[in-house]
Amino acid sequence: MKWFHLLALAASVWVAGCATPPGTPDTSADPGASSQAPSVPTGAMSPVAVTELRTTRVAATLPPADLWERIQRGFAMPDLDNDLVRRHEQWYANRPDYIERMVERSRMYIFHIVEELELRGMPTELALLPYIESAFNPQAVSSAKAAGMWQFMPATGRDFQLTQNVLRDDRRDVLDSTRAALDYLQKLHAMFGDWHLALAAYNWGQGNVKRAIERNQAAGLGTGYLDLNMPNETRNYVPKLQAVKNIISRPQAFHTVLPLIENHPFFDMVDITRDIDLEVAARLADVRLEDLKALNPSQRKPIIFAAGTPQVLLPWNNAAVFKQNLAKADPDTLASWTAWVATATLPPRDVASRFGMDESDLREVNNLPRGVVVKSGSTLLVKRSDGAIAAVSSEVVNNAQLAYAPEVVLRRTRVRARQGDSIAELAARYDLPAATVAGWNKTSAQAKLRRGQSVVMYLPVRASAAASERAASRSSRSTGRSSAGKSSKSGSAGRKSRSTSSTKGKSRR
Repeated sequence: MKWFHLLALAASVWVAGCATPPGTPDTSADPGASSQAPSVPTGAMSPVAVTELRTTRVAATLPPADLWERIQRGFAMPDLDNDLVRRHEQWYANRPDYIERMVERSRMYIFHIVEELELRGMPTELALLPYIESAFNPQAVSSAKAAGMWQFMPATGRDFQLTQNVLRDDRRDVLDSTRAALDYLQKLHAMFGDWHLALAAYNWGQGNVKRAIERNQAAGLGTGYLDLNMPNETRNYVPKLQAVKNIISRPQAFHTVLPLIENHPFFDMVDITRDIDLEVAARLADVRLEDLKALNPSQRKPIIFAAGTPQVLLPWNNAAVFKQNLAKADPDTLASWTAWVATATLPPRDVASRFGMDESDLREVNNLPRGVVVKSGSTLLVKRSDGAIAAVSSEVVNNAQLAYAPEVVLRRTRVRARQGDSIAELAARYDLPAATVAGWNKTSAQAKLRRGQSVVMYLPVRASAAASERAASRSSRSTGRSSAGKSSKSGSAGRKSRSTSSTKGKSRR
């Protein structure tokens, strides 16, 4: 029992030591150490500086119910209110089928645009701009050759790094064209300091808007959007956008029902490292080919070249399926097409024969008209040979161009020599090498010719017809001279002969 009491006493001392609060000064080692609590300041406290947050927005406590609400929360452009706006409101309100088709088409793309606008701190009204530009059709092309959802002209597209060649047109690309459009709009807003003027410049050109402002300044007039003298298309541009904004804000007021667009991404981006046929990609992703093309509208050919387009867009729920199936797929089966750069000027039939293709299939996939030759350096889409699984290089896919010229068809023709002609002089007359003409006639280039001597030449069809016409004309003149001095009846026959010869010459052309 004595030992038990001693153990209990030792345990009590140990527990008391462990219960000392952390940070309590240990006075056992230094009896002179202070055990007083820290001092607390007394008296009046100094004032705290207050900074005012300048914003007109109130942070929302609930997420948007749908994408329309999210867009409305980001409206930041001043409203425009005039007769043009009301006219366009009425135009859209009277066409509910058109609005429905337009909105359904935008379902694939508009979430991404809203995301990009919010990341840049730009007004979300700009997400509605493709409704005005193209009705959200990435394949739209204007009469002025503007293309894509955002309707970039070729030169402006190149200014914003949108590649345009025979294999792809990035003005139609969902990601690249949106990036370029927002870059351009930000640049224009920085230039003019006003979103309405920035939109006018996007439609009409920054130089035109700048000159219109300068003219008004010189005349002592206002320089706002409504003050400038501009074409009708630009005059109606912002009112159209305002009309769509008003309908989305108050659809009931216009007896309109907006199709639901949920506030989540429609597509996902999947990296690819190998060239892949569009049909194969659609099959691996378990989506319709039409839907795959709608999400990847920049592709002009039935294949995606990884060096130029390293990401493929797929419906959100199909992206994981595609990744799984792609990982299991045989690389040899992914692409049946490749890009080939012509090393010489060739007719399409020769290219088709080289790759075991039908000529009509080669012309169709490359948009080649009949009767042309493909110039050296041109890039053509051809069938991929067995075992060729390497991706086409970025240099080829980013600089692919196609040039062709009319095919020259040669026809064997006999030409009569003039007085004092030689083979060399006759060849020069038809812009042909003297040695070639000499070879056709099995003689030398310096050989002299008798007047009227027949010389074999292979001339282009049109030149051959012209040579035949000239020969016929000379023959008719000779017949007319030989008929001189005969009876008037014979003279009449000579004139008829010249007329007949001339007619035959025209028929050969």
